[in-house]
Amino acid sequence: MRIFVKICGLSTSRAIAAAISAGADALGFVFAESPRQVTPTRARELCSEVSPVIVRVAVMRHPAAAHWRAVAEEFQPDWLQTEAGDYSGLDVPPHVGRLPVYRDVQALAVDAVPSGQMVLFEAAASGQGERADWQRAAALAPGRQLVLAGGLTPENVGEAIATVRPWGVDVSSGVESRRGVKDVGLITAFIDAVRAAELQHAI
Repeated sequence: MRIFVKICGLSTSRAIAAAISAGADALGFVFAESPRQVTPTRARELCSEVSPVIVRVAVMRHPAAAHWRAVAEEFQPDWLQTEAGDYSGLDVPPHVGRLPVYRDVQALAVDAVPSGQMVLFEAAASGQGERADWQRAAALAPGRQLVLAGGLTPENVGEAIATVRPWGVDVSSGVESRRGVKDVGLITAFIDAVRAAELQHAI
């Protein structure tokens, strides 16, 4: 099985080109408050020459309805990634995919995460390099298209894949030279490590 790879928190053409060249399946653009935050206009400009085969993801957290509407109209993402509870208050068109975020907090129960759907399992805090609990992720993965995020790096993503057997992986801080600044070498190394893990573990 081929692991879906999302590179998140992109803000430069150079990093986007590196992600695409290395074989990323999705590009994430952060519209929540963050060192990686971009405007809808900037995200649209960055994606002007990106193939429609690559999934463009709007990454938000508890967005106001007006903020989401502005992102949807200007950026026109393929998917919206936000906290699972946010969607009920947003007008998300049917053609926009949903990537609901479930966080690695003590109160999260396995049966609270819908089965048969795509979900993102993330550490309690985003973009901090904080690692999610892989054992909890492994318990969630069966029967779901689980995208694992939180604390992944080129050095540990192979072990994460072997442990969790996720449908996909998502990285941001793990491919940065400093907070908010993507490193093209680390992006390539991360995706290479994912592809190596696919072969080694026959995912």
